Amino acid sequence: MLKTKIKKAIALASIAGIAATNLSSVYATNIGTATVTGAPGLTQNIVWDNNFPGTASGSVTGVTVTAQVLPSLNMTLSTSTINLGTLIAGTPASGTVNIEVGTNAADGVTITARSGSGGLTNVDDNAIQINNLTTDGIAESYTFASTANAIDSTVSGFTTTGDLATTQVNSNSTEHVIYTTNKPERFDGAAADVTFTVAATSDAQTQAGSYQDVITFTVTGNF
Repeated sequence: MLKTKIKKAIALASIAGIAATNLSSVYATNIGTATVTGAPGLTQNIVWDNNFPGTASGSVTGVTVTAQVLPSLNMTLSTSTINLGTLIAGTPASGTVNIEVGTNAADGVTITARSGSGGLTNVDDNAIQINNLTTDGIAESYTFASTANAIDSTVSGFTTTGDLATTQVNSNSTEHVIYTTNKPERFDGAAADVTFTVAATSDAQTQAGSYQDVITFTVTGNF
């Protein structure tokens, strides 16, 4: 009788141990959670390996690192006046302005030049202009041109295009493209990126007086 009771006690203890082990495997594995504030969908369980000594771990995947680089665009012109001096009939006179540009625009920049009056205009009589039109009965010449200089960008694949061949100017609405790039470039303030040239040729009949044109240079960053 006593032996039977002992056997039953041992059996019950074994069953209890097995049950405890099974319960531990089922219910004690997930011991906590790894969460992200404001993002409940990223919550994951912290899992224990059910051992002493042991470990518990959990991973959260989906924490995004973000940053921003603000756009930058600068342009400097070397002078505010292009003085062609005293024009001599039939002899071209020219002057230049150097332009330095710097940007972090992904697709580079475009620079345009636009005449304010469509020619060199007589300051006392705006109907008199030096250009290739014959509205005033005289065909002269007034031109824009540009040439890109040494590249100062270190970005791979950087190129410059859009050099303006000598072009007659007789409109105040045409935006003449004088410089185009395809990638970022440095603003070093040392060497000009493009040289813009304006030239005029008068005629023996060109009315005496002072002439001027106001040119607008526009730089556009292609971000």
